[in-house]
Amino acid sequence: MRISLTTLIGATLLTAAAGCDNTASETASIDPAPDSGQAASVTPELWPKSVSPVVHGEAIERRVDTLLAGMSVRQKVGQIIQADIGSVTPDDVREYHLGSILNGGNSAPGGKQYARAEEWLALADEFYEASMQSAEEPIPVLWGSDAVHGHANVIGATVFPHNIGLGAMRNPKLMREIGGVTAVEMRVTGIGWTFAPTIAVARDDRWGRSYESYSEDSTLVSEYTSAMLEGLQGIANEPGFLEDRHVIATAKHFLADGGTENGVDQGDARIDEAELVRIHAAPYTAAIEAGVQTVMASFSSWQGSKIHGNYGLLTTALKERMGFNGFVVGDWNAHGQIPGCSVESCAEAINAGLDMFMAPDSWRGLYENTLKQVEAGEIPMQRLDDAVRRILRVKLLAGVFDAGRPSSWSVAGDTNLLGAPEHRAVARQAVRESLVLLKNTGGVLPLRADATILVAGDGARNLAKQMGGWTLTWQGSNVDPRDYVNAETIYDGIATLVGDAGGQIEFAEDGGYATKPDVAIVVFGEDPYAEFQGDRSHLRFTEDGGKHRALMESLTSQSIPVVAVFLSGRPMWVNPEINASDAFVAAWLPGSEGGGVADVLFGEHEFTGKLPFSWPRLATDTTNVGDPDYDPLFAFGYGLTAAEDGALAALPETSGLTDADLQRSDEIFADGAFAHSWSLLLSEGNGQWADATSVAAGSAVVKASMVDGHAQEDSRQFVWSGGAAAAARIARNDAIDWTRESNGELALALELRVDRAPTTAVTLTMRCGADCSADIDVAEAMRRDDVGAFAVLAVPLNCFAQRGADMSQVDAVELTTDGEFAVTMAGMALSSSAEGRMSCP
Repeated sequence: MRISLTTLIGATLLTAAAGCDNTASETASIDPAPDSGQAASVTPELWPKSVSPVVHGEAIERRVDTLLAGMSVRQKVGQIIQADIGSVTPDDVREYHLGSILNGGNSAPGGKQYARAEEWLALADEFYEASMQSAEEPIPVLWGSDAVHGHANVIGATVFPHNIGLGAMRNPKLMREIGGVTAVEMRVTGIGWTFAPTIAVARDDRWGRSYESYSEDSTLVSEYTSAMLEGLQGIANEPGFLEDRHVIATAKHFLADGGTENGVDQGDARIDEAELVRIHAAPYTAAIEAGVQTVMASFSSWQGSKIHGNYGLLTTALKERMGFNGFVVGDWNAHGQIPGCSVESCAEAINAGLDMFMAPDSWRGLYENTLKQVEAGEIPMQRLDDAVRRILRVKLLAGVFDAGRPSSWSVAGDTNLLGAPEHRAVARQAVRESLVLLKNTGGVLPLRADATILVAGDGARNLAKQMGGWTLTWQGSNVDPRDYVNAETIYDGIATLVGDAGGQIEFAEDGGYATKPDVAIVVFGEDPYAEFQGDRSHLRFTEDGGKHRALMESLTSQSIPVVAVFLSGRPMWVNPEINASDAFVAAWLPGSEGGGVADVLFGEHEFTGKLPFSWPRLATDTTNVGDPDYDPLFAFGYGLTAAEDGALAALPETSGLTDADLQRSDEIFADGAFAHSWSLLLSEGNGQWADATSVAAGSAVVKASMVDGHAQEDSRQFVWSGGAAAAARIARNDAIDWTRESNGELALALELRVDRAPTTAVTLTMRCGADCSADIDVAEAMRRDDVGAFAVLAVPLNCFAQRGADMSQVDAVELTTDGEFAVTMAGMALSSSAEGRMSCP
């Protein structure tokens, strides 16, 4: 089995007034702490002045004043902390007065990945009831969830195309409907706050979150921001705003998460302030003017300063200049990346303007340390009160004090609304309008439904590829197909349409057929991913090893017209695949309604989609509309109709990449070879190391050789004879930074076959430079019943971090024993899969 990231891996509405409320003046009076990030200053006059239509009037302010006056410091600190349901209980919420909980991408009620809607609602009730027992004047807890393309954490919910596909629609009205459907389906499960929309302006498509961006163009992103917020929250100052069939929304991630150098997730936006404002702040102006009530701070940095600790951006720009009057929530333990902070201690973030920590598994230690920092004056009481005031305002405005138990909400528990026919119809329309036709030689499209159709490719019946990340799991992978309820594959959509028209259809992933077809539809593309696991060093499509190109060339050589349907979370360099097809459709990540693809391929609806991102001419391109010397293969806004001449001359097949550029960053060892920059060394503990990267090597104590695992010489066997300590070290030529990968989700996964169980301790060591290492004993994992069979051992990276490894400069992984032991390794990679995952000792 090959291990890789892609395979293993949650009052009172007052009319607007002409002036602003008192938020800005209150915030402006709070001086930042010396270490709050003030050094990364901003120029206030460069930032737009906005006015939120949401005014917190006298009734809300009086209630907030009363609540604050009756709260202890412990209660106030609890309000600014958000914990993940996988690491917190209702009793904890009651004891610590926590203001919020969330479910991360891999969290669910009772730890059940596929919990039913009723279980989500029951847990929402439990947390609510606990919060209402936490004080004499109780404050209801808020539950937040990442409903980023529908309420896709929950089985049966409607799953919309990811944002990149929605950007291709150019239809703000439909965006409002999508937001409205998402809000209702969240309310069914008792959750009233979504961490959406993502309003990043992605400027480098290598970024692993590009599909969460509507466009590279800030004007389009801004237009969609307003529409989606109106769908999710309702229209400010109109009945129903934030209540009943609407939810609290979150504009994220402030700021320039889509503008980092080289498209690195959680990276650094090395741009000047004018560009920061012009491109990346523009959608936040739209969000504020639409009445958004929460903004999520970005993991990333601007000019080397982490956003979570940047007073200039969070307070001076966002709250004071731009007039944001809601509250700022952090991202997953992101405060721990601020210099001088840890995930359990970070006064700097609050002093910079963060109002609520997202501390999924670190909340308890963070609570205690934050309490001490307030009592010591490190966090001024005025700043704490401002943060709590902002949180209470939103809770009051959203009516959570009066709404009662989540199960009492108007649509709560009505599971017929999850994936309801009218909701799926909205999603199907979105799919139709998102498809972009890039090539149509000879007018092969639209197809005749009464013809003989062959459907091929590994994406045609693969809902994981069709839906992408953030679907049932964080990465969208490792999902049992039976758990995709209320969803239709692209093949099934085609089969229904062709069957109804009296045509014939056949499916074969490899393109084989019993009856020669009139046309073949080949569906293929990226495997699912999310966040930094989707980061790439280039845009060449390499995941399939060229098999779909070969398949299409084989079909065309038999005079069978080929329609390529490409599933991806970004534009990619696919010139060979475009050349091998007669028609080429960019289908993005369409979600649950594969029938929408069939509708357009067969002419039931016209192609109307337009590129929301520029399509690269080379695999190294990162060009954006408006750039100097703008010269993409297909420009922003390009998209054919079937009636247009869609002929395309043969494209160059030189990608601009070297062999080294094509190495995967997540893989360390696969198919018998070590990845670029990694090598294998052996030592008997005497300080001398023998290179065994490409040859068999060893001594009387430890040996390494190439052996057959799943295929010829695709694995390495290590044999220790005992008598002295010896090590097998997999080392890097240069250190690698795995800080962000050590957030608790990723593990070092080894696919191993124990050939002889160890007789003594076996240590897995992470090395991080001179005098820096962390050891974990894995002997028990090696003494298993299935000796002689391959299995995965996955050690969470944060286990090494907890034991003192500096994960910012990892330079080797080492396996050591002084006893007898024999093991064969078929793969080593970083993985988010639960397979073989051990707990930290």
